This record gives sequence, C-alpha cells and structure tokens, in this order.
Amino acid sequence: MSESSTKTNGTDGAQLKGQLGQVLLATVASTFGFWAWMLIAPMQKTYADELGLDEGQISLMLATPVLVGALGRIVVGALTDRFGGRKMFAAVLLISAPAVLLVALAGEIKSFPLLVVSGFYLGVAGTIFAVGIPFSSAWYEPKRRGFANGVFGMGMIGTAVSAFFTPRLAESIGYLPTHFVVAGSLVLMAVIVWFFLRDSPAWEPSRQPLIPKVTGALKLRITWEMAFLYGIVFGGFVAFSTFLPKYLTTIYPDDVDAVGAGTRTAMFAVAAVVARPIGGALSDRVGPKVISLISLAGIVSLAYIVGQQPPEGILTGATFIAMAAAMGLGMGAVFAWIGPSTPKDKVGAVTGVVAAAGGLGGYFPPLVMGATYNAETNSYALGLWLLVIVGAVALVVAGMLRDARPGSDS
Repeated sequence: MSESSTKTNGTDGAQLKGQLGQVLLATVASTFGFWAWMLIAPMQKTYADELGLDEGQISLMLATPVLVGALGRIVVGALTDRFGGRKMFAAVLLISAPAVLLVALAGEIKSFPLLVVSGFYLGVAGTIFAVGIPFSSAWYEPKRRGFANGVFGMGMIGTAVSAFFTPRLAESIGYLPTHFVVAGSLVLMAVIVWFFLRDSPAWEPSRQPLIPKVTGALKLRITWEMAFLYGIVFGGFVAFSTFLPKYLTTIYPDDVDAVGAGTRTAMFAVAAVVARPIGGALSDRVGPKVISLISLAGIVSLAYIVGQQPPEGILTGATFIAMAAAMGLGMGAVFAWIGPSTPKDKVGAVTGVVAAAGGLGGYFPPLVMGATYNAETNSYALGLWLLVIVGAVALVVAGMLRDARPGSDS
C-alpha cells in the first residue's frame, strides 16, 4: 500500500469535515463545464440550415468537441494528481470560456471550418470530468467512494442544462448573448472555485512526470477493463446526448422541433444523472459487477426497441429515459469499480484514461449514425444494431471480470 493510500485511510472524520459540500461544489463546477462542452449539439439544426450542412458535416461538427474532451482527459487526469482539483477546476473553466466565444463567432459569420476548429477547442471543457473523480475520491474513505463519485458524476446534468436552456436562450435573448452568458458563467464559476474549493487533507500531490504516470496507468489491467465498459455506458450517453436532437428532428420531423428535441434530450440526460449516484451507492453495497451487468442488459434490450423506430410518443420517450437510466447506473458502477481496484497514487491517471475511453465511445457513434443513415427509409437502424452488438459483447466481458469487494482498498 502506498504512502498516500495510508494517509487516506488514516484521515479521520474531523479532518474530512465538509466533504459533501466540497464534492457538491465540484459537481456544480462540472455542470458548467458540461454545458459548455455540449453547446453545439442543441443548436445543430440552426447550424445545418444556415450553413447548408450535409449529414457528414453535421456528424463531424457534433463529434469534434467529444473527441478532444475525451483525449484531453488523459492529460488532465494526470495533471490533477500533480496540482490538485482546485487549481485544475479553475484552469479548465477559464480556458474554456474563450472557446465558447469562438463558437459564437463561427456561427455569426457562418463559417463551418471555424465552427469545427472552435468545436475542437471547446472540447477542453469536457476534460473537467477527469478533475472531479480524483478530487471527490480523496474526500471520502474507500468504502464510500462509489457514492462520492456518483454525486460528482451528477455534474453531467450540464448536458441537460445545455439541451434545455441553450435553444431557449437563443430564441429569447439572441444567439450571441446566449454565448456571452455561458462564457461569463464559466469565468464566474472559476472564481468561485478558486476561493471556496479546497483539496482534501488526505490528498498528496504526485511528483511523477506526466508520461510515466500515464504509462503506468496503461500497464494496469483494471484500466483497460474499465475503459472498455465505460466506453459503452458513458460513450452511449455522450453519443445520444450529442446526436439525439438530430435523431429526433430527422426521424420525427412532423412531431418534434428544435426546442422539443432539446427538452427530450434534457429529460434523457436527467435520467442518467439521477441514476448515476444510485449506481455508485448500490455498487458500494452489492459490488459494481452486478450493477454493471444490469446496466448493460438494459442498454442492449432498450437499444433494440429504439432500433424498431416506434411511433413518437409515450413508448419512445419512456424507452429513451429507461436507456439513459441504465447508462447512468453503469457509469456509477464503473467508477465504484475503479476505486478499490487502483493504487491511490494512480487514481487520477487511471481516471483520465477511463474517462477518455468514455469520451471516445461517444465520439464514433455520431459519425457511424451519419454514415449508416438510410435516406430512402429515413432510418438509423443499422447504427443502432451496432450498439446492440457492442453492448452484448460488453455484457459477456463484464460477466467474466473479477468483482471489486465493497469497502476494499488497494
């Protein structure tokens, strides 16, 4: 057991006083980061109409922020081990603000190349997740880290905030002012984080250089196992959060407009957000393997139903919400699995790699959906069948993995 692990286990409740408040503040910070990260998706129909984009261009526009947000998590997770959550939260929020303004400029001058470039930059906001997991883990004893990471994971409610509020703000106050509001919120949140967030007394900075630290994480078996599972559960969530407005307005053009699609996407995100801490807490009790299996079984069966393209209505809405909840349970389970299975000095690096895998899992589906869209039948069935197949493989893999013992530590 490492020195930092010993300190973590030896930190008493008095030293960890205020732990929930700190994790909740980190969750709020993450919410704003996710809002910025998913800023383009709710406006995709506006960009498509005004810039005359085809299916491939729309898919590229939606996928680019996801790619950068995914790969950047590897670096940000390792840097969090070195500099701590307070500094990294503030840095990510401040660096993301200009990206929001660049997106606004791209839309204002109707430049697709600039929109892709600004979307690339906007991906920085998505790396905020890799800051919060090691930050939250350090505030709680090992047996409650599933709960802590589940609470922090609720920051992905920012996807719902973005889907619900972005198109409405654009309609009410205008396109440019909407982006000014988001950019200003990021800066304000960075200031709040700097003055009120503090790293856990159980946390110790890692002085190991970045590349060896990431390489060390890649040598751990748990990193690859959890990266694969998280690529399905979180990747599916990101993919649907990004592509769902496009999917709904394409498949149900007479029933769903841009605002309605945003509302449905927000409900999808909320269901996943609510389920995530439940998945973490249940994993602390019964083990993350059981919860992961339930999650993956739900994703596979519900993706099959969506692939049948039922009429827009209660069944469709309930199916998407149930799928989101299944994904949320899985997200909570995966990070509850990482906690007791990873050396404490590598939590940030492993978190970064696994979180990156989740983001990459969300990068490819929009591209695949665009490439496999059948215009003659107005169907994305082939892309959804691929999700069913990959989810079934993940279900088998998860069944073969060794469970983490609730409350154990490395």
